[in-house]
Amino acid sequence: MKKFVAISLASLLLVTAETHADPRSIPVQIDYSFIKNALISQVYKGNNHSAELWKDRHGCGHLTLSNPNLSGQQGQVRMLNEVDALVGTHLGGQCLILLQWNGVLETLQQPTLDASGAVLKFPVTHAQAFDQQGNRLNIEKLQDLIKRFAEPRLAEVKIDLNDSRRNVDQTLNKFLPQNNVAEVHALLDSLKFNQVQAGEKGIKVKLQYDAANKRVEKTPAPVLNSAEQQQWQTSWQQWDAFFSNAIKQASDKSKSPEIRETLTEILLDSRTAVQAGIKGQTNDGSDPVRVFFTDTWVRLAPILKTLGDDLPGLQALRYLTFLDATDVIHELENIGAPVGLEISSEGLRRLARMVIAKQATQAKTSP
Repeated sequence: MKKFVAISLASLLLVTAETHADPRSIPVQIDYSFIKNALISQVYKGNNHSAELWKDRHGCGHLTLSNPNLSGQQGQVRMLNEVDALVGTHLGGQCLILLQWNGVLETLQQPTLDASGAVLKFPVTHAQAFDQQGNRLNIEKLQDLIKRFAEPRLAEVKIDLNDSRRNVDQTLNKFLPQNNVAEVHALLDSLKFNQVQAGEKGIKVKLQYDAANKRVEKTPAPVLNSAEQQQWQTSWQQWDAFFSNAIKQASDKSKSPEIRETLTEILLDSRTAVQAGIKGQTNDGSDPVRVFFTDTWVRLAPILKTLGDDLPGLQALRYLTFLDATDVIHELENIGAPVGLEISSEGLRRLARMVIAKQATQAKTSP
């Protein structure tokens, strides 16, 4: 997954015909299923996606949330949690129960960017407890527990671009030519969120970055010669194995023969398209790489959304990260590729030579 994001960013830089210092922005939707998985991985670490927010040292009290459900409401994130609350006092070696409650906690949380624009947070603006019949509760002890323990923990959830930035940076360094390192690092450093808004199905944000302030002239990318093709096959086989393994994991998790069949078909089609693009082969004059990308997106996008919902925890986050990266490229193509991103056979051959050059450099410097 990191390789895919790295390749996308490297291509964005290397095939830009003319760039400017003006900030660029790409609209992206962060689905609530993504935020829910972030919530589970950061807060709900107990059994069955539960979070014990407070526990009395004598065992006479606790506050536990479970099964969070997210949606949008009037520009904010609405979260519903099942709640198990117990308040008591330790007296004579026993617990005297003062309050025991099982119900629902509703919070409204405002998507907010930090000063750097790199971290998306969700501070609580409203919290309301309900009983199991849906009646509002205004019990002082309960409200105090929610204020002291629930609101701060729920507000800790964040989506941090800095984490992705570091991962992509490490991946890029493995194959990026030395003369492009500074430009890519500058692009990564400029990445930030902008114009955040909670919608019905997810958080709508703009991913903003500064294009490199230089002109890169594109030159024709001829077909790879025999030696280059042999070198390229080594890297391509590694990526092919990666995606083959991802398909197996996706099939195992989703338990869907249809998903496995479709993803396998896409993998086989990718092999054909990549080889045709590298060798400059075409049947009807159309670009095999571009046709593959366009056709595959229609089949792949709904499957990835399904996988994102079905795969648990961090595994789902990986697939949704892949989906977001693909959404960005798809949007760039739709609006005319304002940064010059080129999804084509020539673009693939430029990328192949970039990888080959990096491998050659690493071979020379290896002991």
